[in-house]
Amino acid sequence: MSTAIALIRSRAGHIDPAFAAILIVLAALAIVAPGQARDSAAFTVESLLSILPYLAASIGIAAYAAASGADNLIARAFQGRTVTMVAMAALIGALSPFCSCGVIPLIAALLAMGVPLAPVMAFWLASPIMDPSMFALTAGTLGMEFAVAKTVAAIGVGLLGGYGMWALMRFGAFESPLRPGIGDGGCGGAKVRAPKQVVWAFWHDGDRRERFARNGLNNTLFLGKWLTLAFLLESLMLAYVPGDMIARVLGHDGVGTVALATLVGIPAYLNGYAALPLVGGLISQGMAPGVGMAFLVAGGVTSIPAAIAVFALARLPVFLAYVGFAVTGALIAGLAYGMVG
Repeated sequence: MSTAIALIRSRAGHIDPAFAAILIVLAALAIVAPGQARDSAAFTVESLLSILPYLAASIGIAAYAAASGADNLIARAFQGRTVTMVAMAALIGALSPFCSCGVIPLIAALLAMGVPLAPVMAFWLASPIMDPSMFALTAGTLGMEFAVAKTVAAIGVGLLGGYGMWALMRFGAFESPLRPGIGDGGCGGAKVRAPKQVVWAFWHDGDRRERFARNGLNNTLFLGKWLTLAFLLESLMLAYVPGDMIARVLGHDGVGTVALATLVGIPAYLNGYAALPLVGGLISQGMAPGVGMAFLVAGGVTSIPAAIAVFALARLPVFLAYVGFAVTGALIAGLAYGMVG
């Protein structure tokens, strides 16, 4: 019992909301639905293991950048004209291999370094919509044309969010995007500053080894608790929200359905890979491809794991802007693909 209490307490001595929520959900399930408690626990573990390679890579990159001083070079790479940075960030985000959750440590590191929010938002929005493995699966399930269109949509949503955020920031909004303590808790820690020498072989320095370990541990604990909660909630949606209901709601043509698909995609309980066969089946039954595009784009950016990770990292205005740009971009992508597809 003492171990459980210690786990749900934050460094400040307060109850950690993520750990507390996990324990409450599991305890409630154990009482009212023991079978679902076992299924949800298994689903959560399997989901965490499935993203472990991407998560480990992103945490390792962020920790290495902080320990070696390479974070200065990363920050300098994001300096220059905002117009160019946003375009490059959207393109890289759509082509990067990181999932929406695995990219969070890199996003946190960039923001903590003082990298402008506009290009970071472009990368943040484009990344969960498309990656190399997603492209291959989309092409195999929905066709090459749809896969290319979804890649274009990913870049487009990134551009919309990046330039939209740039415009809003010119009026003084979003000056401090990270939640208090995130920048100091190992998610980056560096600021854009005068370049210093990079120590690539940082492991020869005891202080840098300690910085690497501290950064990696903090990011692992931070992401671990929030992703565990996210996948736990996703398992409940899979169990209690029937897939045929989605089919009935979205299995019709029209502009209104595209808008509805966008809204339904906000709390989409399916991850991007699991949603592909559902959308493929609906399209084969006559659903407009634009409706499927809107659902996949909105769900990819605002699915339960992605949304919770963003909410845990960023301040509420930034989170709301993230969701707003995602919904607007998904609606535009669905309508545009419906017209040209």
